[in-house]
Amino acid sequence: MTASEFTESVVEEAALEWLTDLGYTVLHGPEIAPGEPFAERDDYGQVVLAARLRQALQRLNPHTPPAALDEAFRRLTRPDSPSLVANNHTLHRYLVDGVPVEVQQPDGSFRGDLIRVLDGDDPENNEFLAINQFTVVEDRRERRPDVVLFVNGLPLAVIELKNPADEAADLWRAHNQLQTYKAQIPSLFVYNAVLVVSDGVQARIGTLTADREWFLPWRTVTGETLAPVSLPELQVVLQGVFDKRRFLDLVAHFIIFEDVGGGTLIKKMAGYHQYHAVNVAVAETVRACMPEDSPTGVSEGRGTYLARPSRDAQPGDRRVGVVWHTQGAGKSLSMVFYAGRIVLHPAMQNPTLVVITDRNDLDDQLFGVFSGCQELLRQSPVQAQSRPHLRDLLRTRSGGVIFTTVHKFFPGADEDHFPLLSDRRNIVVIADEAHRSQYDFIDGFARHMRDALPNASFIAFTGTPIELADRNTRAVFGDYISVYDIQQAVHDGATVPIYYEGRLAKLTLDEAERPKVDPDFDEATEGEEVEQKERLKSKWAQLEAIVGAEKRVGLVAQDLVEHFEHRLEAMDGKAMVVAMSRRICVELYDAIVALRPAWRDDGSLKIVMTGSATDPLDWQAHIRTKAAREELARRFKDPKDPFRIVIVRDMWLTGFDAPCLHTMYIDKPMHSHGLMQAIARVNRVFKDKPGGLVVDYLGLANELREALAVYTESGGQGETAIDQEEAVAAMMEKYEICRGLFYGFDWSAWITGPATARLTLLPAAQEHILRQDDGKRRLIEAVTALSKAFALAVPHDQALAVRDDVAFFQAVKSVLAKRAPGADAGLGEGVAPDELDYAIRQIVSRAVASDEVVDIFSAAGLKKPDLSILSDEFLAEVRGLPQRNLAVETLRKLLEGEIKTRGQKNVVQARSFADMLEQTIRRYQNRAIEAVAVIEEMIDLAQTIREADRRGERLGLTEEEIAFYDALEVNDSAVKILGDDILRAIAQELVQAVRNSVTIDWTMRENVRARIRVMIKRILRRHGYPPDKQEKATQTVLEQAEVLCKEWVGA
Repeated sequence: MTASEFTESVVEEAALEWLTDLGYTVLHGPEIAPGEPFAERDDYGQVVLAARLRQALQRLNPHTPPAALDEAFRRLTRPDSPSLVANNHTLHRYLVDGVPVEVQQPDGSFRGDLIRVLDGDDPENNEFLAINQFTVVEDRRERRPDVVLFVNGLPLAVIELKNPADEAADLWRAHNQLQTYKAQIPSLFVYNAVLVVSDGVQARIGTLTADREWFLPWRTVTGETLAPVSLPELQVVLQGVFDKRRFLDLVAHFIIFEDVGGGTLIKKMAGYHQYHAVNVAVAETVRACMPEDSPTGVSEGRGTYLARPSRDAQPGDRRVGVVWHTQGAGKSLSMVFYAGRIVLHPAMQNPTLVVITDRNDLDDQLFGVFSGCQELLRQSPVQAQSRPHLRDLLRTRSGGVIFTTVHKFFPGADEDHFPLLSDRRNIVVIADEAHRSQYDFIDGFARHMRDALPNASFIAFTGTPIELADRNTRAVFGDYISVYDIQQAVHDGATVPIYYEGRLAKLTLDEAERPKVDPDFDEATEGEEVEQKERLKSKWAQLEAIVGAEKRVGLVAQDLVEHFEHRLEAMDGKAMVVAMSRRICVELYDAIVALRPAWRDDGSLKIVMTGSATDPLDWQAHIRTKAAREELARRFKDPKDPFRIVIVRDMWLTGFDAPCLHTMYIDKPMHSHGLMQAIARVNRVFKDKPGGLVVDYLGLANELREALAVYTESGGQGETAIDQEEAVAAMMEKYEICRGLFYGFDWSAWITGPATARLTLLPAAQEHILRQDDGKRRLIEAVTALSKAFALAVPHDQALAVRDDVAFFQAVKSVLAKRAPGADAGLGEGVAPDELDYAIRQIVSRAVASDEVVDIFSAAGLKKPDLSILSDEFLAEVRGLPQRNLAVETLRKLLEGEIKTRGQKNVVQARSFADMLEQTIRRYQNRAIEAVAVIEEMIDLAQTIREADRRGERLGLTEEEIAFYDALEVNDSAVKILGDDILRAIAQELVQAVRNSVTIDWTMRENVRARIRVMIKRILRRHGYPPDKQEKATQTVLEQAEVLCKEWVGA
């Protein structure tokens, strides 16, 4: 099969075959369309297969009265919110919990009941359909998704496919298409659980609200091992997710809606590592909790999808295991999904879950995550406020999700040991992280927990590995039951890589002024400094005095300010500074503010720390209440908020997620898991952020190497932090590729010349690229890759040395990629909005003002016209450009913009002109005509567009009337029969009649639309418009009216 024979339909056929193998019934959309003998819908506006839904409701609720089933059907098919996401949330609750209805009793009274929509216990009691080319018409827009998956008549998944043999039809074109569908046919997505995009080879899965970066791969089918790389990703995601039992399980237990503030809901689903880790953890929990003489098997297919249960595990041993998922890979949500599953497991008999952390701020953060997921937990979690409160909570007879810090388990001053609180076996202790330095397993945590809850089982979720020598931790929790390491997380796009830059040498300190970090030094944590042993206090005080010396703090501040400003030139985002003590935090803040007073004035720089009234007066401005700190956390997480740099000692170093944070400056002794947890603050995914950077002012390279040794000993792959030199090497590789594209072209004037010289260099540079085979696409891809690599390497000396060249490459890319204002994504080759850079900043502004660089007229060496781009003078200038390929590119952009603008007034005319332009460009791209010929054709088109403006004058029609005239004139037979005079009269009457009928929301109200439709048909009939053409003309007139209605309503 040749590339030309390999089409999107081949990918579609393969997908349907895989779904057939999974037991789905495959139907062809056109065969069940409205009006067909086997029609499943009355009209194209319906997205639910009503008959199948009614049958499912009757099958799953056999003893429910018909009236109640009718009420459930009505609720399912008539969502009442104007918000798509709100409706999706409501329908998700119906899918999981059932539809609430009132059922009349024999005595005439009513009781509440829940009508089941899905049968999760018996997948074969549901009906699974896969329908291809499922046409939906909504608000006169017709769209046809490739494959829609229905369960019991409800469309729960949409799959959009592209041809892998077509370079232009990649994975993200499919993603863009789904975004269009959501905007134009939202009713199809009211019921949606998951979205899938694929080009046949690659595949990604996401939710209704997921941005592009959160469409992630699904890399396993059964969960036991990763799928072989020889399998197409589309096959893996279909077989791994849409197996009937797994899909129902995913819908019921692994989807949440998170309120991110202001009533905005974000829908999240488990990744494959979370899904399978939770299911094996549930099976292991049942095993660990059961008495030794009880049966413990969990039936095959009920969720045990991980290959390795806990080693040497025994029934009733109370050791569930350790889930090690690298930081940033969604550990907190994994804990939520696990809790949601385990509380419903019938073998657990309404268990009590005790979630423990080692610090108050972590307890608050994790409690906040769980509190936002009460629907999944089926209850409200409770936070223990004191030791007595914890004891009261644990004396409950069943149920409950209780949060506490480990310190609340220590016995009171008058107690020799912690008292027994409950001997139930269905208590599960969930530990956030599991390291001996945090929990003191010998004399502290394990002993007191066992005294209080002797039959409880223990599970740990950790982002860093447990040291091999740490046998006490394994004695409490057991072995690893799931591992998701750095390498896999970065490969999947669940996290970004972390780079390391040592800058101690940059401070030019004398040897005596350089701090020496004792390898045995234990770090103190927030609020506990005064409680440390005298030895620790002494060591801490000695090191703190050197680290906090006035001269050194000043040097760090100076270097940090310059470094971060260079970072911001290349990549938008935020920074965290970790200082050794609160004193140093304050003095570093003062030193930075002295250098950049504006950072204090505009709120760019803040300290987040605890304190009390007894602290020095100059600290008090930085000591805030818990509520104030929470508000600062919210602001720091907001990428648009001016709060860009935070100075901390220990707060926000664990459990704090700010995806836009890309740089961490460390000036504090750290090691082991504490260091690993801290640096992971910068590995969160955010738009096109290519990686995070850790800047070391204290010489912690040794500690990082030791942390990596522990990591690899535990079986993890990938580097904890990559030396920045590797980022520089990658940047230079991308840089050479870009240089190669400009081989033989001299751009030295960009570096040495004045702004005018730089600007006039761009047309020749564009011509050089456009002359090459597929040059435009190659340059855009190469410069995008270089920009990301440059952002990681800055401010390394080699990066700064090539900055001007990078700026030149970016400038050429900008003028080639930029569309004319208003150009439609459907026209030409413009870059879609979500394909533009988000985090990576263009640095061209340092060479030429950005508005000059991207101005297509200046770049082409043309004077920007005052009145019309279609004037004879301007077109003559374009015809005379020596750079022919650039002339084509410039004309294409200008014409696209002009056509887009006209489309806001005259739909028919714009569509006609767009078709003409598209045909010309296609022939040019296929090299069927040369640049000179295509320039002439495009100039002819420009003159035709200009001439169209004069038709209204000749016919005596206004701009609005000529738009309706064009809508009627599309029908050639109408022109022949009626002639210009009658068509002109119809157009004038239509404008007046329609304008008087429209209201603000007329396009959303079918009754108003129906009334206008009837009115249009009456006018057409009265004037003798051909009957067989009236329906098409009516639709076109309505479409034309919609584009003009905003202006009319506002008039």
